[in-house]
Amino acid sequence: MDQKALHPHIIAAYRVLETGEPISQADALRLASVPGELSLDLASLANKVKNRYASKEESLYSCSIMNAKSGVCGENCKFCAQSRHNRADIEVYDLVDEESVLLEAHNCYSSGVSHFGIVTSGYGYKKINGEFQRVLDMIDRLHAELPSLNICASLGILGEEPAAALAAHGISHYNINIQVAPDRYHDLIADTHSVEERIETIKRLRKNNISVCCGGIMGVGESMQERIAMIFALQELDVSVIPLNVLVPIDGTPLEGKEPLSVADIVKTFAICRLAHPDKIIKFAAGRETVMKDFQGLLMLSGANGFLTGGYLTTRGRDTAEDQRFAGQIESFN
Repeated sequence: MDQKALHPHIIAAYRVLETGEPISQADALRLASVPGELSLDLASLANKVKNRYASKEESLYSCSIMNAKSGVCGENCKFCAQSRHNRADIEVYDLVDEESVLLEAHNCYSSGVSHFGIVTSGYGYKKINGEFQRVLDMIDRLHAELPSLNICASLGILGEEPAAALAAHGISHYNINIQVAPDRYHDLIADTHSVEERIETIKRLRKNNISVCCGGIMGVGESMQERIAMIFALQELDVSVIPLNVLVPIDGTPLEGKEPLSVADIVKTFAICRLAHPDKIIKFAAGRETVMKDFQGLLMLSGANGFLTGGYLTTRGRDTAEDQRFAGQIESFN
């Protein structure tokens, strides 16, 4: 590509490709002002950076999650169908039995997905109680029966003892998102708990050498500048996997009927995230099929190198076999 034909802010960002050093937050803000019609130029650069610097452990990082405890959450996250504060029509149940988790994990493994996550609704676990011990037993059983499947978890906010226990039981990744720029969490996401509690959980997990999967959600009312602030907050936390979700407005939540973001803004967000995190796994999660639709392949060529497949807790996802074919097509471009 002739760099002379590029926008000057994109030309300046090419040093990431040359050095592997992340862009600065000031540079990211400048890139956010690039006109929408030039988003493909920015996406192309991000894809080159991904190909040169991102992990090559597997061609595309894939994971699937199981909603192991649904709709019994006292937190008031505005986007979430599982909150008791919201009116979404979902299935509600307590922690499922071990056999149900094992069956779901076997299905995940047989479909070629490399990471399987146990997800529970609720605030989290400050201490190890009977329910948390049941989750640990599930993890042990999965390791015994599917030793080559990476077992992950997303169980909310954790105290010191549960974090250490997950490390002892060989968890691969732990997911806990900061969702938005930390100083907007209270306004845009929830006020029944704080983002600081989530950040402290991340620090506890890192202290126990657990890889953290932490990202955010776009389209909840944040500005592009605030989205960039979230991206750089993740840089400070040094997380391993960054899931980026696009809001799927759910009836019965405060964000029902929310207007979707433009494709150009979503592409720019993914590309800027890659330039700020050259060597991380950036995972496209919710919104891939329902919001991006025909453009989801473009997101996978804008710096992303991972995806969440199957269902998204309370919303549908794509069939994993279809996603495996999709991944193969994306790889043909790289």
